[in-house]
Amino acid sequence: RTFEVIAALGESSLGAYVISQCQQASDIMAVMLLQQDAGVAPALRVVPLFETLDDLLRSEATVEALFSMPVYWERIEGKQEIMVGYSDSAKDAGRLAASWAQYNAQVRMANAAARHQIELTFFHGKGGTVGRGGNPALFDAILAHPPGTINGKFRVTEQGEMITQNLGEESVAERTLDLFTAGVLVEGFTPRPAIKPTWAAAMDRLSVISCDAYRAIVREDPRFVPYFRTTTPELELAGLNVGSRPGKRNPKGGVESLRAIPWVFAWTQTRLNLPTWLGVGEALNKELKTDPALLKEMYQDWPWFRTFIDLLEMVLVKSDSAIAANYDAQLVTDSESLALGKELRAKLDETAQALLEISGHPSLQSHNSVLLNSLAVRNPYVDPLNVIQAELLKRLRQGDVEQRYTIEERATLQDALLITINGIANGMRNSG
Repeated sequence: RTFEVIAALGESSLGAYVISQCQQASDIMAVMLLQQDAGVAPALRVVPLFETLDDLLRSEATVEALFSMPVYWERIEGKQEIMVGYSDSAKDAGRLAASWAQYNAQVRMANAAARHQIELTFFHGKGGTVGRGGNPALFDAILAHPPGTINGKFRVTEQGEMITQNLGEESVAERTLDLFTAGVLVEGFTPRPAIKPTWAAAMDRLSVISCDAYRAIVREDPRFVPYFRTTTPELELAGLNVGSRPGKRNPKGGVESLRAIPWVFAWTQTRLNLPTWLGVGEALNKELKTDPALLKEMYQDWPWFRTFIDLLEMVLVKSDSAIAANYDAQLVTDSESLALGKELRAKLDETAQALLEISGHPSLQSHNSVLLNSLAVRNPYVDPLNVIQAELLKRLRQGDVEQRYTIEERATLQDALLITINGIANGMRNSG
């Protein structure tokens, strides 16, 4: 029925048909067959989306199988678009492992396309947060992509409040498009250093350690889900109608079924920003104990790694352990969850120290006076909103809330909570 509707629409009504969580070549072929059967003409271009860690790891084999079919090559007329998912891969494996998998997958798919003489365009499915692939420094972000994967063509998503922030006013939109255009043009004329084997080997080690550390908390620690649901406004976000889609793919599922947007958004609200850095500190500290000079060399000489470290610094300078601890004090009652919160805040501090050792900065983002001045202005307004939000959540979660407050009072509390959510999101800026 979906394809019958597509066939009935006027030509150029739709662009690409993106296949979420594409896992094998038959996923793409099935969509092409359905279009043919429904009489979609001209056919929409079919774009596989590789978004989990496993999907990214097998993406080269998937596209190689497609490109090896003469009938497929003829159908796409030598042009292919591929979407890389940043949000779900980071939620699945942690940011460090996901970032390295995305890098390798793009290089390998680009090489496969070159072997088959196919013109490849990557579509980057990024959100506003660093945890979802975002980077407020658009120009530097483009130059940090793997060499040979842009080639004058760059497609990226803009969503949520980032649309207003980057494109909401004519002058701002023009500036944003200037940055995209300049970045894509400069990328084509800027020689980038080849990745040294020692760098790639280090990233392989870091990826494994960080992924294991991330999953040990998020997937395997029985304290984590109760703690997450208690200390963050995740449960309340679902009922506040602040997103474009349901918060979960499966309403009965756990964290694994939670969409990446509320997953990152909830932790941004408490200022812990956990999805962006969890697992990174353990990996970096282990490598620093064995070969600190190598990581410092990678930071100095490899733009991709330097951008990765600088972005983490940017997120951590916006984080606040004291604010996060107040959410625990107001909302968390059981001792095991309180202990976990304390452990996570210690990991946050350890991660910050590892980043500073690699970058050589005396303090987080010490080289970024614009951001530090902005935070000095914003934080005195955002900090009280965090304190108020924790108090509102405490009141709304009281067991006798219906007896304690009238319907009108409960509505007022809900409205106040929504105001704090919007205020904190605006104060943190890249939260979408």
